[in-house]
Amino acid sequence: MRIAETRAVNRALRKAYGIGLCSVEELGSLSASFRPAREPKPAVKQASENGSNNGQPRLRDKLCLLIRQYNLDANLVKAYAADFCGTQALRDANRDQIEAFISQLSTQAKENRDGLICKLNSYAQSEEARS
Repeated sequence: MRIAETRAVNRALRKAYGIGLCSVEELGSLSASFRPAREPKPAVKQASENGSNNGQPRLRDKLCLLIRQYNLDANLVKAYAADFCGTQALRDANRDQIEAFISQLSTQAKENRDGLICKLNSYAQSEEARS
């Protein structure tokens, strides 16, 4: 694999997992004579739309991690989440509802993954009926 392709893959993985710049290779080679012209200003923290700025993972990231960790169907989880939150679409749910859903999903996945898969599959049947 060429270096450019490797860098592109690394960027895509960092973006998918929410990781910032992490390798000197991607910055390019730094010369020993490199000196910052001035002291960098402290970064201003900005609250993200669905997460926090206190170092904790965003809700979307937590949900994605659960989906990957337990090999769940993302579309079925989304349908289950909307139903759990009592909304037509997941984007209509508030933060507290989504936090409660993620907690519930995590518990179900840990304690009874097969039961969770069965529940998720019931959403696949209801989606087929709508089509």
